[in-house]
Amino acid sequence: MGRESEYSVSMGDAAMQHRTWRSFAALSRGLQRFERFLAGAAFDRAPWAAVAFAGGIAAWFALAGPWQWLALLAACGAVAAAGLAGLPSHGDFPYTRQALVIIPLMLATGCLVVWGKSAIVGRPAIERPMVTTLTATVLSREERPAEMRRRLVLATREPGTGRAIRIRLNVPLRPGEPDNAEGLGAGATVRVRARLMPPAPPMLPGAYDFARAAWFDGLSATGSALGPVEVIVPSPRARWLDGAKARLSAHIRAQVAGSAGGIAAALATGDRGGIGEDDARAMRDSGLAHLLSISGLHVSAVIGAAYVIAMRLLALWPWLALRVRLPLLASATGAAAGIGYTLLTGSEVPTVRSCVGAVLVLGALALGREALSMRMLAVAAFLVMALWPEAVVGPSFQMSFAAVIAIVALHGAEPVRRFLAPREESWLHRNLRHLAMLLLTGIVIELALMPIGLFHFHRAGIYGAFANVIAIPLTTIVAMPLVAIALVLDLAGASAPIWWLTGHAIDAMLAMARWVAGRPGAVTLLPAMGRVPIALCVAGCLWLGLWHGKPRLLGLLPTALGGLLLVLVEPPDLLISGDGRHVGLFLPADGTLLVLREGRAGYASETLAELSGMAGETRALAAWPGAQCSPDFCALAVNRSGRTWHFLIGRGRDRVPERALAAACERSDIVIAERWLPRSCRPRLLKADRALLGRTGGLAIDLSDRTITTVAQGQGRHGWWRPAPERVRRAGPAGGEARPPASAPASGSSAVSGIATRPPAIDARP
Repeated sequence: MGRESEYSVSMGDAAMQHRTWRSFAALSRGLQRFERFLAGAAFDRAPWAAVAFAGGIAAWFALAGPWQWLALLAACGAVAAAGLAGLPSHGDFPYTRQALVIIPLMLATGCLVVWGKSAIVGRPAIERPMVTTLTATVLSREERPAEMRRRLVLATREPGTGRAIRIRLNVPLRPGEPDNAEGLGAGATVRVRARLMPPAPPMLPGAYDFARAAWFDGLSATGSALGPVEVIVPSPRARWLDGAKARLSAHIRAQVAGSAGGIAAALATGDRGGIGEDDARAMRDSGLAHLLSISGLHVSAVIGAAYVIAMRLLALWPWLALRVRLPLLASATGAAAGIGYTLLTGSEVPTVRSCVGAVLVLGALALGREALSMRMLAVAAFLVMALWPEAVVGPSFQMSFAAVIAIVALHGAEPVRRFLAPREESWLHRNLRHLAMLLLTGIVIELALMPIGLFHFHRAGIYGAFANVIAIPLTTIVAMPLVAIALVLDLAGASAPIWWLTGHAIDAMLAMARWVAGRPGAVTLLPAMGRVPIALCVAGCLWLGLWHGKPRLLGLLPTALGGLLLVLVEPPDLLISGDGRHVGLFLPADGTLLVLREGRAGYASETLAELSGMAGETRALAAWPGAQCSPDFCALAVNRSGRTWHFLIGRGRDRVPERALAAACERSDIVIAERWLPRSCRPRLLKADRALLGRTGGLAIDLSDRTITTVAQGQGRHGWWRPAPERVRRAGPAGGEARPPASAPASGSSAVSGIATRPPAIDARP
């Protein structure tokens, strides 16, 4: 019996050892396959490290709060430690070891960098809207003549608390009133009466998050001046760079009339305040909006022109050409021109980012290295993300780097290299080949930018690639040199013909933009999408761009899946703004968007239309035949998915008899109001009143599958998001009530019984 027991034990040990050996063998084979894949696809550490760094920043924004961020850091540390301990540095898996160590560490570093910057620069918003008289110091000034206002960023003290805050103030420019712009520059001390508001959170899920942008800009409030700005102490620097920029912009607009003058001023100084709204919209819809913002194209044109001119002029001096490396001097000249242009145009983040990248390219040229490569792009991305990590989730960073990645990847592909290789051919064939390559590059860039544009702006131009083939050369080869020549000739008073040519060149570009924007199907509109489609598209495009050989084709799978999900996106049936004042009800049968408040085009109506994927006119809810409206409420019924939904939507803020309101609520599925509603108002499914909307923010409701998406679900515990009940109670409730009713629900779950949410509970308080 003892021997049999020992035999069975030994057999069990042998079986366990065999299973362990098989597990190690399977792991080894998996690592070998992964190693062969990395080696065959030419794994380059720098670009993928930059992608991981950006992924860590994006994860910080996507995750809810500190515990999730710490969990991410711990997981990254564990993976990196496992890679260091399990794979020797001189073993058989060098690429695998690098990937397992570098990628997690870069993810963790990106998360830490943006977390640290948020803690350093972020400032809480003011507690409530207020009207007050401020004594402040001007930090910056921006002229916006097309909007008849100027914009000031001020440093002051918060009334009541005394804490130091920064605010952004719009100052109206009224015709006939004296302009006290003299001395109103950086460093001036001013006094002004103003109405201040906390930075606004997204109006609806998927809308622009100004509160987040203001947090990283250090702004605690925005507002408008209610009277003239009194300059107490003039700016000591008004005569220098700020004053020079303002005078130069005004001079250019005086030489070239209309939006053409505004665009000419934007090309020279970055001041876009003189561009009319209609022309700006036409440029955006035609895919030419990037020409209005000083970024990579403009900085590259200035630096390239300075580099070429310096090379040609210095080469005329034989003594210097024989003793000094001219590319080094030309690179220094181009860098100086680029830095000066960046300072003149306001040193905005996109301009600084473009200048950094261009200077790196100049450094590569001076050292005799390849000027434009993925590694060079990775270095530029690291510098930008280290200084402005919040830019990763913004459209400017994403679109600029996506465009450059598309260009580098396309021109680095072997078929394209063969197509562009020098050969014996006529002048006509060579130029036709380069023109075809220019058109192909534009198409590839448009395809790469389209998902990003649809995610952020819910629209994308289809004909942008063709429009840019004409507009980019017209801007960089004609308009920008003409502006520079005219400014030089202004010194001799002989610039009038050049300004005339400049105006006609820009007018031609505007005419083309209007024509392209007016073509049928020129603009693709999509409703607000989730994060999954854009994540798939971005991951697929990065895979296509950063790998080499046949493995890069695997990126077509997530790209195609993301594109399919984009096509299948359906608009929400009901949109409710965070303050309850704006409601949009989509009627798919005739493509109509019913809105609660219809008036002149504004941010609210445009946002409702964009998030519904609509390009046409909206229709007032009160004018719809199926609605019964009084001055206080509108009642209507809508058929959806085989069911009739009954809505009760508040229009006013006057008191109504509680019994009548309770009876109307009882007959309704969903009740919406900007006021506090009493406990007796009990609709069958959802009561979206001030109490609930203050915690959730704006709502997007899909009636077909009974799902609700809230603004709060995408905010987490980041510093810029603050649920509104505390702020509302201090400001005073709407509807004439002295205080919120004691019966207001403490949790949104009781108010939404019968409707599932994403996530299941709508009360998404941090």
